[in-house]
Amino acid sequence: MDKKRIVILGLSGSIGRQALDVIDESDEFEIVGAAVNKSTGFLESEIEKRAIPMACAGNADAARDMAARVGGAHKIYAGVSGMCDMIRDAAPDLVLNALGGMVGLCPTLAAIEAGCDVALANKETLVAGGTLVMDAAKKRGVKILPIDSEHSAIWQSLRSGARGELSRLILTASGGPFREFTKEQMERVTVSDALKHPNWSMGPKITIDSATMMNKGLEFIEAMHLFSVSPDEIEIIIHPESIIHSAAEFCDGAVIAELGTPDMRLPIAYAINYERRAALPVKRLSLSDAGRLTFYKPDFERFPCLGLARESAEKLGTATVVLNGANEAAVELFLNNKAGFTDIARLVCDALSAHEYIKAPSLDEILAADEKARRRVYAAAEKLKR
Repeated sequence: MDKKRIVILGLSGSIGRQALDVIDESDEFEIVGAAVNKSTGFLESEIEKRAIPMACAGNADAARDMAARVGGAHKIYAGVSGMCDMIRDAAPDLVLNALGGMVGLCPTLAAIEAGCDVALANKETLVAGGTLVMDAAKKRGVKILPIDSEHSAIWQSLRSGARGELSRLILTASGGPFREFTKEQMERVTVSDALKHPNWSMGPKITIDSATMMNKGLEFIEAMHLFSVSPDEIEIIIHPESIIHSAAEFCDGAVIAELGTPDMRLPIAYAINYERRAALPVKRLSLSDAGRLTFYKPDFERFPCLGLARESAEKLGTATVVLNGANEAAVELFLNNKAGFTDIARLVCDALSAHEYIKAPSLDEILAADEKARRRVYAAAEKLKR
């Protein structure tokens, strides 16, 4: 049997490394290309160890240095355009996009144009370019396979009924580390506080998004695009134990959910095996050990980012582009101690209020709106200092 040829974008991140763990459990996959932003040392060691023929670094200088060391046996690319070229040249069966941020959009589109299925862990692809991406995927007959644990859970749950039988999606959220904090306590949150997620081990940006609950807002928008549902067909529920990863309710009242321990290797394996389950050495869920499972509605007043995302989801277009770009910039400022934790929502709100809305933006208009939103956030943050 021919091996499934995979390109992994974001190899050195949390999802990329766990994808390697999953791939190592089987002899059915061949990695034919890999990309990182800054961790070129890790990339070099992996392409040599695994004989990966193509690799891409985040910028031209890093790619040139890497080519001088390993270029004889490996073709080296640079930057976002290099990732797109690598995808076209590698001609894989599947592109696993685990990049962080808006940088993931163009490689996703390049994969679709090349006729490759996409295992997607890059939220920004669908938040900023969802209509563009899903229309392109439909036109090319390409599958978009979700890796986020919540969307994977919904994807699995939807197999229990026909699309016309669906009543709503239930998107669960842990609530992050500050689910019981008052608004006053949140004003004093530090970077180290916000990076301590109670259930999941993730990169810094997504961990901060979980703490503000923007992450759940972004997932809300993703779910609309992935499953072709309206905002009114999705309910967000806080579930602190992170055992039920999300669910689908059908017309007869049946609620079908996917349960498991918090381990990203499960949705990664489900996506890259494409709806075929493979044995994994993960901790099994014991319901008796889990004990009580709790659920409650989110507090939009204490977590304004969630409300901003919900409002943007009603409009889509450049509203979600600006939401995403402004949030990325605001989180970056917070991580660098140039803005406070609660400033994140304020900065995003300011960018949304000021932007010129476009209902059906082109790729160029998406990229321009994103860049303008970031510039506005950086400028507004300077005023915070004064």
